[in-house]
Amino acid sequence: MPRKTRRHTTEQIIAILREAESSGLPAEEFARSKGISTQTLYRWRSRFGGVDVKDARRLKELEQENTRLKKLVAERDLEIEVMKEIAAKKW
Repeated sequence: MPRKTRRHTTEQIIAILREAESSGLPAEEFARSKGISTQTLYRWRSRFGGVDVKDARRLKELEQENTRLKKLVAERDLEIEVMKEIAAKKW
């Protein structure tokens, strides 16, 4: 059976977590009612627990910036390696 993949926005995730806290239902029942797995609920809780929407947006921006910077460093390292190989050859 193929897995269902659904994308929830950060705002939706935080709203679901707040609802889960106030519902008083066990995590398994609440997750089932929302159509997500219990593991997903726990993962979201560990990542977004105690975070408001503004902080979550900032976190996402920082993660994107971090990814961009890692790519730049990897490209620079590759260029350095190529230059070293060129310099090592005797012309």
